[in-house]
Amino acid sequence: MAEWSNEKQRYEICHVAGPDEYHTKYPSSDQPGINNNVYTNIMASWVLQTACKVMKNLDPSRREELMINLNITEEKRIRWAKVAGKMYIPFINDRILNQFEGYDNLKELEWDKYHEQYGEFLRLDRILQAERDDVNNYKASKQADVLMLFYLFTTEELQEIFDHLGYSFEPKMIPENIEYYVHRTSNGSTLSQLVHSWVFARSDRKTSWHSFRKALMSDFKDVQGGTTPEGIHLGAMAGTIDLIQRCYTGITLSKGTLWINPQLPENLQEIILRVRYRAQWLKIKVDHEKLYVEVEEGWGKKISVGFNEEKYLLKNGDTKTFNLSTR
Repeated sequence: MAEWSNEKQRYEICHVAGPDEYHTKYPSSDQPGINNNVYTNIMASWVLQTACKVMKNLDPSRREELMINLNITEEKRIRWAKVAGKMYIPFINDRILNQFEGYDNLKELEWDKYHEQYGEFLRLDRILQAERDDVNNYKASKQADVLMLFYLFTTEELQEIFDHLGYSFEPKMIPENIEYYVHRTSNGSTLSQLVHSWVFARSDRKTSWHSFRKALMSDFKDVQGGTTPEGIHLGAMAGTIDLIQRCYTGITLSKGTLWINPQLPENLQEIILRVRYRAQWLKIKVDHEKLYVEVEEGWGKKISVGFNEEKYLLKNGDTKTFNLSTR
């Protein structure tokens, strides 16, 4: 779907809908879709970047076999690399990622008015339709869109993606983007609460915990009013477990190291879990004061575990305790 733009001197993807789901066309347009959704373009670039890395790292004979079986020509591989490095990313004033091309020209919504009338969770598409208006006219998202990038990628991974694309990106731009979009999202989806809980986990743990509980209770309390009888929100249920296991424990993988940098919310006293990493089982225990890691007996080789920018090689039977108050 990526096409070259002579005007932008970059590839662009047009006539799509992003994760937001509300914006399916431009105001007063008869054509479906919007152009250059930031999330879509960045994910497309990342997928192609990753595919190129995989092709490079594969054994030559296996690579040749795959190229034949999947009908991947050398011309296709070259195009992957071109598109991955020259995808168009729209910005607002060089700091805020523009959700899609033209998003910044839409009208602002009177959020206080609608929250006061309808509560915290808003199905704005239905509300505005009842008022003979259209959500496509406003800077209003059903659920996280741009913020999905900060949910899926670490700061280092995003830096690598933007560097490859030739765009300037600074870590301090992340909280600026979060602040911009969190106030323009209606959270009309239970999944949106997961994303907001994740992106606030490091900067505002109280807000993170609030969003976590909203996602956790979404089916018990039927927060959207009438959707639970249709079936549970399985993605939201799995996501709340993932928030506990990966987000609040700060577990990430980077260049052959399992990093653990916990940030527990005040309401969460302790987490105990087992993690399988490179054929080795680890027992991890976290509270507000200490991180305990035990490599259980097994056949795995030494593994690299990272904490607070330091790496430690651990083998079968090793234990390590870290003091969280020293960070």
